[in-house]
Amino acid sequence: MSEKLVADLVVERLTSWGVRRVFGYSGDGINTLLGALRRAGEPQFVQARHEEGAAFMATGHAKYTGEVGVVLATQGPGAVHLLNGLYDAKLDGVPVVAVVGQQNRSALGSQYQQEIDLLSMVKDVAAQFAQEVTSPAQLPMVLDRAFRTALATRSPTVVIVPHDVQEQPAPDVEHEHGIVVTSPRWSPGVVVPREDDLHRAAEVLEAGEKVALLVGQGARGARAEVIAVAERLGAGIATSLLGKPYVDEDHPLACGTMGHLGTTSSAHLLGSCDTLLLVGTNDPWTEFYPPPGQARAVQVDLDGRQLGNRYPLEVALHGDAATTLQALIPLLGERPRGRWRDEVKEQVRRWHELSTARAEVAARPVNPELVVHALSARLPADAQVSVDVGSVTYWYARQLRLPSGVPAHLSSTLASMGCSVPYGLAAKLAHDDRPLVALTGDGAMQMLGLAEMVTVAARWRDWADPRFVVCVLNNRDLAEVSWEQREMEGDPRFEDSQRLPDFPYAGYADLLGLTGIRVEEPSGLATAWDRALSADRPVILEVLTDPDIPLLPPFPSGESKLDSFAAGLRQEPTGGHAGDLLRTYADLERRVLDR
Repeated sequence: MSEKLVADLVVERLTSWGVRRVFGYSGDGINTLLGALRRAGEPQFVQARHEEGAAFMATGHAKYTGEVGVVLATQGPGAVHLLNGLYDAKLDGVPVVAVVGQQNRSALGSQYQQEIDLLSMVKDVAAQFAQEVTSPAQLPMVLDRAFRTALATRSPTVVIVPHDVQEQPAPDVEHEHGIVVTSPRWSPGVVVPREDDLHRAAEVLEAGEKVALLVGQGARGARAEVIAVAERLGAGIATSLLGKPYVDEDHPLACGTMGHLGTTSSAHLLGSCDTLLLVGTNDPWTEFYPPPGQARAVQVDLDGRQLGNRYPLEVALHGDAATTLQALIPLLGERPRGRWRDEVKEQVRRWHELSTARAEVAARPVNPELVVHALSARLPADAQVSVDVGSVTYWYARQLRLPSGVPAHLSSTLASMGCSVPYGLAAKLAHDDRPLVALTGDGAMQMLGLAEMVTVAARWRDWADPRFVVCVLNNRDLAEVSWEQREMEGDPRFEDSQRLPDFPYAGYADLLGLTGIRVEEPSGLATAWDRALSADRPVILEVLTDPDIPLLPPFPSGESKLDSFAAGLRQEPTGGHAGDLLRTYADLERRVLDR
């Protein structure tokens, strides 16, 4: 085919925007676009097993690289399947562009096969920009706006291209009325707060005796500045779940993740501070913030819509985290080492002691906290980590000490199961010379992970480093919701909704030509991790874990939940073991608090 089509122009525009790969699944509504990708040879097309997996890969690509993730799907069911991954991008604030096919324009409105009102369907998830291309001359402008908007608002956008428009000759865009000529260019600006706001913020922070930092993903480029501020103020540092990779977790003032799945040291920090500095965070767990009125607060955020969104502020600093903190640091005096700093360091030390003790609690057969605790000492310094949603998220937040610079991502605000293997694939394709470790539960693995392991099996031989370790915590239970049924309702676990069918995860790896490792006793964990992290191909590390390890929030919040947990467990015929573990964990928490 010698004539250039609109579909070819789409591919050219993607290349102009620096797109390296497009994730997707084929369908007749995008055949012309697929043909254009074939002819061009780039960007690379990555075939997922399901459009939901492809959308997660695009979101993962955006998270691990900072680039725009791009996903391609056909009309009808293909477009519908994208929604979960696109909402993940929206709620966690990363740029994704979805290019979606549609039936021929002449058939729209006829209840044609696979005809869906796509603009209505995506109007919430792509609230910042969604457009259907109805004219070839419109295409470059629409794609450019989709990319610029995704980057500027850190959100997903959608471009719908009907099949017959894809097949039209590429236009020579004229300089005339009704034709909008654009260019594939965008660059971020530098946003710095006003000088008087910086001085007001410094006055609030300097006046505080017990200063706490709460750090989110907006601090990804401000690691050094966060530590510098904490050191100047003698402040403890707690992180949101999304902010966990952006603070050096070996620092003595690093209190760990906050919230329901957080650490006792973060709970103490936020529960005791008199001054709070929020940096690039919009964490929704507001009941774990200081009670309103306890702390004077300053917030730094690049998105002005988030300022004051979670906690009452005295000073709002609208600006990029790194640039703003750099301007703030000279205004802060060097505080002498004081009692608050020592108190924070002691709480951090106690938390590390407690997390080790929790991991060592005997279980039937393996304590899942011990699985992640054992990884923490072995995680390669150049690794990438992906994490699924469920009880595994708690163990990641509490037990995995990330080496400085190791990226770790999950579906946080949407909290969608099934993300870890697609995220891991996106990370691996972006940096195939680095080992990847995915942490998942058996529920999430059955939901989407098993299918996308087929993608791993099809691609691993092309990777510079073949290590792709998927650790499956196999407890045959949807454990997070089982514990929520007890905690939130005072109900017993509902067997019909919570029990999972058993599946041979390690055997499945062997079937795919990968390596399967099964651990049934705690004594086998160390050897299993060492073997998995030195394997010459991807590995599924299946560990039989105890679903009765309690998902106990950090005290004092956790203590208020004990009666509800116990009420649910008393109604379960086999709740005695879980009840014993709950009491053991509660005793460990009290021992730390009472010391």
